[in-house]
Amino acid sequence: MPTARGLIVFLTGLPGAGKSTLARALHRRLTELGRTVTLLDGDEVRALLSSELGYSRAHRDLNVLRIGYVAAEIARHGGIAICAQIAPYAAARAEVRRRGSAAGDFLLVHVATPIDVCERRDPKGHYAKARAGLLPAFTGVSDPYEPPQDADLTIDTQDCTPQDAAQTIVARLRRDGRLD
Repeated sequence: MPTARGLIVFLTGLPGAGKSTLARALHRRLTELGRTVTLLDGDEVRALLSSELGYSRAHRDLNVLRIGYVAAEIARHGGIAICAQIAPYAAARAEVRRRGSAAGDFLLVHVATPIDVCERRDPKGHYAKARAGLLPAFTGVSDPYEPPQDADLTIDTQDCTPQDAAQTIVARLRRDGRLD
């Protein structure tokens, strides 16, 4: 019996944009639909798979590529991988898309929540520390975030619940025939 084509849903956005919350809601929704889903959250993967990396551009890109590699392997075997990570640089995201598309379907979702909303949500106080100069190379403050020009879908989480945002992604996947 042939394996179903796998899928990577790659969520990118500023710290505090709602990527992890949305990823968990999407994971629940796809699991309810009977799909096998793996959630690769950026914070967890960095702690477990990339703990030796710092926050230089090269290290950030390597972290993104590692997550992309794991996601591509999941897709190659017919599973669904949801990746939730900042992934601040366009070139690394493009490489993950290229590799992921060779293994399965790929959907890039820009979680485009405005920075002022992200700062208000910040439970760890990282934005305040970065603005005070205490946290160097913080994405969106002292290090760039390159918003994707090639996003397949853009969601601003200040305008909807995580469940509604997840349903928007599911609707897009269905419309594109990726959940058949």
